[in-house]
Amino acid sequence: MTSIKKLAYKGAFWTIAGFGFSQGLRFINNIILTRLLVPEFFGLMAVVNTLLISLELFSDVGIGQSIVSNSKGEEPEFLNTAWTIQIIRGFVLWLICLIITVPAAQFYEDERLLWLLPFVGFSSVLSGLASTNLSVLNRQLALDKLMLFDLSAQVFSMGVMLALAWYKPNIWSLAIGGVSLHLFRMVVSHQLSNKFRNRICWNKKALKEILSFGRWMFIATALMFLAEQADRLILGKLLSFQMLGIYTVAYTLAAMPREIIKKLGNRVIFPTISRHKDLPRATLRSKILYQRRKILVGFALFLAGLVSVGDLVIKGLYDNRYIDATWMMPILCTGIWFSVLFYTNSPALLAIGKPLYSAQSNFVRFLMISLGLPLAFNFVGSLGVIVVIALSDLPLYLVNIYGLWREKLLCMIQDIWATALFVGTLALLVSIRMYLGLGLPIQAIPGFS
Repeated sequence: MTSIKKLAYKGAFWTIAGFGFSQGLRFINNIILTRLLVPEFFGLMAVVNTLLISLELFSDVGIGQSIVSNSKGEEPEFLNTAWTIQIIRGFVLWLICLIITVPAAQFYEDERLLWLLPFVGFSSVLSGLASTNLSVLNRQLALDKLMLFDLSAQVFSMGVMLALAWYKPNIWSLAIGGVSLHLFRMVVSHQLSNKFRNRICWNKKALKEILSFGRWMFIATALMFLAEQADRLILGKLLSFQMLGIYTVAYTLAAMPREIIKKLGNRVIFPTISRHKDLPRATLRSKILYQRRKILVGFALFLAGLVSVGDLVIKGLYDNRYIDATWMMPILCTGIWFSVLFYTNSPALLAIGKPLYSAQSNFVRFLMISLGLPLAFNFVGSLGVIVVIALSDLPLYLVNIYGLWREKLLCMIQDIWATALFVGTLALLVSIRMYLGLGLPIQAIPGFS
């Protein structure tokens, strides 16, 4: 038990440290690119990437999660069968990408999608060819090695992107830079282990176990796409590509805490709870509560600080073309608190073999996004759209509470005091800001007085 606890703490440290460094690099990269490229390029690439992510999530059969949670997750036949499925899936995704290219270009009325989608879509093939060594490292909680690998891939991709943007500032720099990330991951992932090399394999028993787990993961991840990516697809039609690019800048900063907690959930909380899943529910719940308390306190303070000064950061780093991002960011960031509550306990449901609850949560969030965005835009405009997106994590969290209650893992009292801490800290920081004469974080809203 002690070794698992130490591995979890070590994994949490490397996950947070790695994410912080990664986001710092990403932030610097983004600032430089916004000086070299026009906002329209970021909006167009947001649509491309969202379409590709949708294909990825709609075909996810939980290969990585199967390797982490299955007792045979380090056996060669199991790993090679998983790798073979992964390769087939990659080529199928690229074929689908080619099929949807023309309809997508017609829907968004932009011919640039005719070559952007097939080119960037080839990333699916490269991802499919990447080694299962990455999932094995996650299973072993060797997150220091995984973090260094991810950072190396990011630095390589950033170098390609910035060099191309400086040499010839067009959308090709973003497209080629994105593909280079997957190329790096494919090549280097096979060098992470000297003892094991993936080979084509088709073990029927391993295939059955992977697909048995994967059928629920397929539903859950498909609905995850609808819940998490539909906003950009819908906004790509409602807003101009320029405004979508500005929204992307605001969302990238606002979603930092969400991405941190998702990584902690996937890389630390999920594999850790998977090792304790056979404990009595009362014992498992007490372990979750103990470890979760520290995470919630840290994120309550961090998120409140980000909401209160995020607009000042955007104003100081971006030019006036991105002024609307200053009021979008605090609204979006406030709603991330519900994601913090969700991703700190939803991995428990996945670890005990109940991914259906995640599917239900994502379905409700999708309904709010798909129905709420058009209505909000028609009646309130861009402000209404941002408010709906900010609140869209609330139904995700509420439905998850039902699953936790059914499985006797509910943490409701802890959620209440943590939320009170977040709200109280935010109120204090905003009061200090007002006292200093800096106004409210949302004062740049058009017509706000």
